Amino acid sequence: MPASAAPPSPSRPIGAATEDGDPLALALFGLTAVSGLIDAVSYLGLDHVFAANMTGNVVVIGFALAGAPGFSTLGSLTSLGAFLLGAALGGRLTTGRLRPALAAETLLHLAAAVVAFAVGTGGAVQYGVIALLAVAMGLRNATVRSLGVPDLTTTVLTMTLTGLAADTRLAGRHSPHQRRRILAALTMTAGTAPGALLVLHHHLPWALLLAASITAATAVLYRQAP
Repeated sequence: MPASAAPPSPSRPIGAATEDGDPLALALFGLTAVSGLIDAVSYLGLDHVFAANMTGNVVVIGFALAGAPGFSTLGSLTSLGAFLLGAALGGRLTTGRLRPALAAETLLHLAAAVVAFAVGTGGAVQYGVIALLAVAMGLRNATVRSLGVPDLTTTVLTMTLTGLAADTRLAGRHSPHQRRRILAALTMTAGTAPGALLVLHHHLPWALLLAASITAATAVLYRQAP
């Protein structure tokens, strides 16, 4: 095949050139808010466990093993295992396809909300709710990873904030993604705050319903660019 007719490199991320106003970026901003909401629910309402931020769970497991009070080894291991299962499912079923991942995530959030409304989240039930949320987050993470939009992982901000600080005039660098990095931090906070308020005022099931609603709205409004 002549060099001019060579197909595009499969290693190039699908969303590498995505602008902040593109439908894909807007959808990922919405999902970043959902991540903040879900982690507020899981950490404040489900025994100090993270459903979206797996780095947090690894740290929490260390705390629990050291005997620090208020942390659950079983809860964090449940979340970690369920997240890995969701990521495996996402890698197999929804790679490069955001809408199916959003549909699955919505159903899992709804299932967690139904359980919380029907029987609460006490005792062993909380581990089922944790598992549902973590599977949803794992599936979404695998899908978002396959899309490869820079600085919009939707669940963690460490590298996003590192880029925000490293690509400044003080560091002698410039990046076109600075606004995106700021918006990612703001949208996660925008999801965390109402999630925390709902949990602290004993409305955890409604927080899960809100997460499902935002995810469903994102799926409906998302229009993949041609």
